[in-house]
Amino acid sequence: MIPEKAPQKGVYHAPEELQKAAHVRSYEQYKELYLKSTESPDEFWGSIANEFFWKTKQSGPFLDYNFDVTKGEIFVKCMDGASTNICYNLLDRNVHEKKLGDKVAFYWEGNEPRDELTVTYRELLRRVCQFANVLKSRGVKKGDRVSIYMPMVVELVVAMLACVRIGAVHSIVFAGFSAESLCERILDSQCSLLITADGFYRGDKLINLKVLADDALQKCRDKGFPLLKCIVLKHLSREEEETPLGSQSPPAKRSCPDLQQDKPTKVKKARPVPQVPWNPEVDLCWHTLVRGASDECEPEWCESEDPLFILYTSGSTGKPKGVLHTISGYMLYTATTFKLVFDHQPHDVYWCTADIGWITGHSYITYGPLANGATSVLFEGLPTYPDVSRLWEVVDKYQVTKFYTAPTAIRMLMKYGSEPVQKSRRESLKVLGTVGEPINPEAWQWYYTVVGEKRCPVVDTFWQTETGGHVLTPLPAATPLKPGSATLPFFGVVPAILNESGEELEGESEGYLVFKQPWPGVMRTVYGNHQRFETTYFKKFPGYYVTGDGCRRDKDGYYWITGRIDDMLNVSGHLLSTAEVESALVEHEAVAEAAVVGRPHPIKGESLYCFVTLIQGVTYSRALEAELRKQVREKIGAIATPDYIQNAPGLPKTRSGKIMRRVLRKIACDERDLGDISTLADTSVVEDLFQNRCYEAV
Repeated sequence: MIPEKAPQKGVYHAPEELQKAAHVRSYEQYKELYLKSTESPDEFWGSIANEFFWKTKQSGPFLDYNFDVTKGEIFVKCMDGASTNICYNLLDRNVHEKKLGDKVAFYWEGNEPRDELTVTYRELLRRVCQFANVLKSRGVKKGDRVSIYMPMVVELVVAMLACVRIGAVHSIVFAGFSAESLCERILDSQCSLLITADGFYRGDKLINLKVLADDALQKCRDKGFPLLKCIVLKHLSREEEETPLGSQSPPAKRSCPDLQQDKPTKVKKARPVPQVPWNPEVDLCWHTLVRGASDECEPEWCESEDPLFILYTSGSTGKPKGVLHTISGYMLYTATTFKLVFDHQPHDVYWCTADIGWITGHSYITYGPLANGATSVLFEGLPTYPDVSRLWEVVDKYQVTKFYTAPTAIRMLMKYGSEPVQKSRRESLKVLGTVGEPINPEAWQWYYTVVGEKRCPVVDTFWQTETGGHVLTPLPAATPLKPGSATLPFFGVVPAILNESGEELEGESEGYLVFKQPWPGVMRTVYGNHQRFETTYFKKFPGYYVTGDGCRRDKDGYYWITGRIDDMLNVSGHLLSTAEVESALVEHEAVAEAAVVGRPHPIKGESLYCFVTLIQGVTYSRALEAELRKQVREKIGAIATPDYIQNAPGLPKTRSGKIMRRVLRKIACDERDLGDISTLADTSVVEDLFQNRCYEAV
């Protein structure tokens, strides 16, 4: 259960101004609502469900479930008997019932600072209906899977909501993934259609998306699954007669004539790029199709547990898992978590810097914000392009009030110091958030002090693709904050900490993080492989949903995520968290980022191999290495003293910014067989790390 009282020492509290207007204003109110959500879920969630439209009402309990594999098949059902349409709730009701048609749904900020677009709720509804009719004209129907492989453009939101409107299931593949990854996902979900774009810029780098999409489709054909149609958005090579999507003129795109079929020229810096290939038998032009489509489309009414989307996440076997979310529970949970965790108010301008290709973008760029009638920033670019002040310039440009980003981005920007941040005003900011991995206290403090100027609460959210939304999180006005802590459970979430034997640990403890009962937004299965779903999440500890993460609960009842269980190291019989060692290293003023992996040791079982990235301008030395060892020893104990510390100017990261520790483990062991590294943002760092690896332990 949650603590009787909130801690008073060593914590940060929200400003009084924020508390006065917040949805949940005090710890006492949080506690009252939390107890109601766990003891009377039908009443708690029923009152929230009343805020949405239902074609038919539920006929059974709000939640029905089995988490125990020894008692039969694992299942979760929410609002059995109810039917609705998420697109109708997100757009039609906001336009027609709530009179928000002229309210801005998205400020689109392109890769180039001069690229911008404003899209209202009315315009978004019209475009979604048009594209829904396009999909129907191509034979897409309820239950069909549609693969979407697009950059961060408004049309990506249009495509996913058009699928939802007609009851189709979208499977979005991050536009940074390889052709092989796209092919694998198309095959697994048996998609009937692919939606993509010609290309996009990521900073100075041109990504010719259509070439990758064509490669993926060829791979599908080679494997006996020909995908017959591909709709292509002209993002860089716009047609002259094309009408703008939003209320302003079309974006001032960087000139890119080489992407047009009849003009093979070169872009800036004389970098040759391929033409966009076009296969008339397969390819269809988005703009041509939309031009002749009606802007009225009746929504398809779907049952509560009908599939909404499939989103692939990495699996321990190497084969991605198709996480399946369903309609009613996901809608309610993302809407509620967005409203309360970010304390959304009607005049807010909210910005989540994630890509929609990840669950963060699904839940907290599209579904959660639109369900609340929010105004959001949709960002195509990079935090460091054209310079490292870009994020804060955008905050000022749109007067962003709620800002949500990843610890990786924060640590990267920390390397450049406070000056690039302080070039901006940031006076509009009220709440800061982090997502994607545990944030180390030093990065939290920098974010809170430099970016938020000690007046913005930091909501450090813990959740997964599988959970659908936040499960451990502060509420900005109600929860005293501890830097680095995921804090307390969200409403309806009942966490527990287990030891290796599956026994629940009470009070201050550390072990496996599990959940004892479902919440509306939890995943329902692994698409096409329910057995894998049960084995992965429920077999180890029957009766519990197993997150795969380690967790520590402190004396105040706050939860601290210690990292993936497979990122725990067993050194001489002692279980050490790699995240804890990384945090100790990053506390040193010279270290910007650290990654720790295990390397086999003949006596200790495992030894600690540490990769450290230094602050810009700092030189690596043996003296610094000795300081780092001393710091870890003092912070954690002698058992955690690193055996190897390697200078790592760059770390192998996916395009979403996550460190690929699987690759680091291979480097630590000098194993060259790395497997698939196509998702790495920069593969050149791998060879550099191999060349500079440590051969002798200290």
